[in-house]
Amino acid sequence: MKPSAPVVRRSSSVASQLGLSDRIFSSKADRGLAAAIDTGLDQVEASLLAEVVFADEIANVTSRYLLNAGGKRVRPMLALLTAHLGSGTVPDVVTAAAAIEVTHLASLYHDDVMDDADKRRGVPSAQTVWGNSVAILTGDLLFARASQLMARLGERAIRLQADTFERLVMGQLHETVGPRAGEDPVAHYIQVLSDKTGSLIAAAAQAGIVFSDAPDEFEEPLVTFGEKIGVAFQLIDDVIDLSPQPEETGKVPGTDLRAGVSTLPLLRLRERQGTDASAAELLERLERDVMTPSTTAPGEPTPVADAAIAALRDHDVTHQTLEEAHQWAREAVEALEPLPRGSVKKALTKFAETIVERSS
Repeated sequence: MKPSAPVVRRSSSVASQLGLSDRIFSSKADRGLAAAIDTGLDQVEASLLAEVVFADEIANVTSRYLLNAGGKRVRPMLALLTAHLGSGTVPDVVTAAAAIEVTHLASLYHDDVMDDADKRRGVPSAQTVWGNSVAILTGDLLFARASQLMARLGERAIRLQADTFERLVMGQLHETVGPRAGEDPVAHYIQVLSDKTGSLIAAAAQAGIVFSDAPDEFEEPLVTFGEKIGVAFQLIDDVIDLSPQPEETGKVPGTDLRAGVSTLPLLRLRERQGTDASAAELLERLERDVMTPSTTAPGEPTPVADAAIAALRDHDVTHQTLEEAHQWAREAVEALEPLPRGSVKKALTKFAETIVERSS
């Protein structure tokens, strides 16, 4: 059995991640919120280390592999932020935030098998280390552990977890099967993103409200915010997937495309192929040189594939995808209108802006 990945600690505070150290976020209340969330994230991290433990040696190593590889803890951070519209970082919020992060962690094991990804968080993906079966079973174990955590919080938490898990699976199923005859491929793709990514981010925002006893009227706006931010987040990932800097992204450029995933830049390219000869030519190159199985190892870069991916990165459809991500983020911020003015609303707005700035 190969050793687990080295432990990577969170290297930056929530203040730096959300830009709360900027001059416009320099009030005493803002600094207090940032400090409280940093403390809460430390509690979530301690909970993760305590809960992602199994008596079986193999299960213990495989389940902690991606946990130890790091991660920005975006979902727990969002739960802690929204909780400050209520009673703040109470134990139930920490438990829910940890459960949501374990759910996210579990989904990564499954996603990497489905996508045949070779790297995750800068380390070899689990299935390249232990094989598909162990990676899938590890994901299952983590989903079970997340459900156990949520069960401690009562029926409302169990229903939230079950509904979110159903949407995660349906999103993956619809991505795998593809759009039905006559269905708009872009609309189908956006729904997949909403189910696979938006649902869990929305659950994090909702959990912060529910388990801090915040006012009920904040719940719906924050669910909408989470759903839209989730779509924006994934559209930015579509752009980042084309990045020529794998040392920063932790993935080979074009990983999704090499796995046959139709990201939004590719879908927009297909829309143009009937009226734009250059789009049709580039689409042919991508399908032939990047998305068609070859004798090379999965995910292994080749000069022709790299050139086609670079051409897509520079094409207008990728710039269009970036603009669409910004539009989803703007709509997410608009959904926050019912929230009271203050540090939490300001931080959520900055959160949305930070999500779409990741591509710069």
